[in-house]
Amino acid sequence: MDGASHGGDVTAPTHRRNPWLMLAVFFGLVGVIALVGALAATTAPDAYNRYVLPEWAPPSSLFSPVWTVLYIVLAVAGWTYWRTDGENQGFAAYGIGLLFNLMWISLFFAGGSTQVACVDIVLLDFTVIVTIALFYRRSRVAALLLVPYLAWLLYTTALNVAIIALNDVP
Repeated sequence: MDGASHGGDVTAPTHRRNPWLMLAVFFGLVGVIALVGALAATTAPDAYNRYVLPEWAPPSSLFSPVWTVLYIVLAVAGWTYWRTDGENQGFAAYGIGLLFNLMWISLFFAGGSTQVACVDIVLLDFTVIVTIALFYRRSRVAALLLVPYLAWLLYTTALNVAIIALNDVP
C-alpha cells in the first residue's frame, strides 16, 4: 500500500493535506503572538493614557477589539496563502512580520521605549508590504486580507511618531 491510499502522503500538495488542522495551526501561531503581546501590554491603557496624544489618537479601549479582528485576519491570510502551496519567501516574511509585531508591543508598552519601538514598527510596515507582494503572487485574497492590517500599522506608526514628538520620551 502506498501512503496516498491512507491520506498520509507527506509529498502531497498542501491543499490536499488537512486544511482545518492547518487553519488551527495558523490560529494557534497567531494566538501565541497575541497572547504574549497581551501579557507584555498589561499596563498598556495606563501607559498610553499617560502620553500627550494627538487629537486623532483613538481611545485606548479601541485597541483590543481592533487587534482581535486583525489577528484573526492574519491567521486566515496565512492559511489562505498556505492553501496555494505558498513559497518559503512568503512564509518567512509572514513569520518575520509576526515577530516584529510582538517586538513592537513589548518595546512600546512593556519596555517603554517609544523610539526603539518606532524603528521596529517601520521595519514591520516594510515587512508587511513585502509579505503582501509575495502573497499576491500566489493568492490575491491572502494579500488583500493583509491590507487592513497594513493600514492599521501605518496609522499606528504615525501615532508612535506623534507620541515621540509630543512627549519627552525615550
